[in-house]
Amino acid sequence: MRLILLVLLVFTLPVMAQEDLSPKAWLENMSHALQDKEFKMSLIQLQADHIRPLVYIHGKVEDQEVAFLEHLNGPPKNAVRVGNTVTFIEHDQPAYSVLASRILGVLPPAFAGDISKLESGYQFVLGGRTRLAGRPGQLVRIIPNDNFRYGYQVWLDMESYLPLRYDMLTQDKQLLEQILVVELLVLNEPPAILTEAYKQEWPAVAAQSKRDADDNWKFNWLPEGFKVLVKDNHRLMGSHEAVEYVALSDGMANISVYIARLGDTQMPEELVTRNGLSLATEVVGDYEVVAVGKVPKETLIRVAKGISLQ
Repeated sequence: MRLILLVLLVFTLPVMAQEDLSPKAWLENMSHALQDKEFKMSLIQLQADHIRPLVYIHGKVEDQEVAFLEHLNGPPKNAVRVGNTVTFIEHDQPAYSVLASRILGVLPPAFAGDISKLESGYQFVLGGRTRLAGRPGQLVRIIPNDNFRYGYQVWLDMESYLPLRYDMLTQDKQLLEQILVVELLVLNEPPAILTEAYKQEWPAVAAQSKRDADDNWKFNWLPEGFKVLVKDNHRLMGSHEAVEYVALSDGMANISVYIARLGDTQMPEELVTRNGLSLATEVVGDYEVVAVGKVPKETLIRVAKGISLQ
């Protein structure tokens, strides 16, 4: 009987201590865990027409963050991050590196960043608790302050604060995307694969395309919290010509804007919406503007219409 009471006490004390945590504190603990802990996640990414099994490994080698992402289905496709350099390794093309603080496509970069920066666009609300991947999890809802973006919810492991499940939801609560952890291993030291990745000589970061000096685009309207991250030249899918490219983000949602002078570049018909992506095409003066992102289409239309040259 005494043993049973001791076991109950061990599990009850941490839960009682967590009762006083605000939803923002839960998310801040998650941010620290994603940056500082050694762990291995086996997870499934669910989208409208895709189910992708993935493995994500994270740790620190000589005080440097190292991460590895492996796609388990289809042709080999991996990504390695050492510090702020991400290298993509695919079977049909040479490896290449870019500057990035996180490996995109697993969890929103904001989850491992400054949670306070999300408050201009979202509010945080605690939900219930459930069991995921054999672990007790706490739900935190990330609710948009307006109708220009979607909502999110994340379940956090109550012991490590690492995410166990992540959902993206439309305004009418339809599921657009889900990351579901099926196994989480919290480790005491970085796995050997991360140590080897740290020692490996990866390709140098690719130089950014040069932009025309006179093409300085200004957004006359953006949803609260959205900022310009990147301006350069991109080859749009299905096009052989480079077009002007601007990346926008509020930390959770991302919008890609492509701009081409009318008649100079044929915007490809192959660019279609799927997996929660919306698309808007607008003619602004002498330019065609295409905006793509996992936000409501009305947001993309307004962003595309509000662009102008400074």
